[in-house]
Amino acid sequence: MKLDIKPFTGQHCESTATGTLLNQLGIELSEPMIFGLGEGLGFIIWNMKTMDFPFIGGRIKQDLLTQNIAKNLNLKLTVNETSSKKKAWEEVKKLLDKGKAVGLKLDCYHLEYFSNPIHFAGHYVAIIGYDDEKAILVDTAQQGTVTSTSLKSLESARSEKGAMASKNLYYTIDKEKNIPALKDAVTVAIKNNAQTYLNPPIKNLAYKGIEKTSDIIIKWYDNSKNVQEEFGTTAMLMERAGTGGSVFRNIYRDFLKEAYELTGNKIIERGYLKFIRIASDWAEIISILEKISETQERSYVLEVSKRLKNIAREEKEVMELLYFPAI
Repeated sequence: MKLDIKPFTGQHCESTATGTLLNQLGIELSEPMIFGLGEGLGFIIWNMKTMDFPFIGGRIKQDLLTQNIAKNLNLKLTVNETSSKKKAWEEVKKLLDKGKAVGLKLDCYHLEYFSNPIHFAGHYVAIIGYDDEKAILVDTAQQGTVTSTSLKSLESARSEKGAMASKNLYYTIDKEKNIPALKDAVTVAIKNNAQTYLNPPIKNLAYKGIEKTSDIIIKWYDNSKNVQEEFGTTAMLMERAGTGGSVFRNIYRDFLKEAYELTGNKIIERGYLKFIRIASDWAEIISILEKISETQERSYVLEVSKRLKNIAREEKEVMELLYFPAI
């Protein structure tokens, strides 16, 4: 069986999965709008002894994006987890049989269609159908949008353990109340995102995380076992691993443009114009990271460190602007 549903075409996995569920409810939004309503902009630098090199990300924590979208659109989000592989499939199958698309969180390594399989347990897909052998999924445009994988591989992906993993997590979204006017919802989301960004609980996050990265990157380079691979992979992840480019800054820039067009708010317009520059600055940083990979020149590392300090200040200033009470 396969549900008659419009799949969402997106670059980022969680917005693609959740966008597909929203489409079924008749709520059709752009990917930047979904990301912005999810208060998705963030930053993280993470390094553990078990990791080969630090991870750099540009969005808020997994799971929170969809929670924020539901909150800001007055929707009912139902999230379930179970340690039972059998129950995990039976419950999803019941929902599909009732005509309900379901969001899944899983490890993309096991998905048979995945072009570059790596272990990442914070990946999202929507499931819209199945037969005796395979599941029909909606994934990012990079992975083919509507695709399929065997039920066995899906079971392995959903039950995988590790960083960011959940216990066979699945979720649905329902429309039970009136949806607020979009211009009001975006205003709330912008302020909330700015507040979260300006008050990171640890120094690895938001503008403080960018400042920390400016220091870490020099030590990272000096102690690296494979500069070419580590810095090349980091540049690729920041630009092309479902981020929409410039480590999610392109997507947030485009959200602010849409938000300004909806509201006519001049502060949001100023924020949008500043994010044009910020997204461009991140693109340049990523380009220099690629040069580090190609040349192993330390001077490029020092240049990235300098630019990161500047961009931390720029992002802090624009988020202070967007948290202004007039928003």
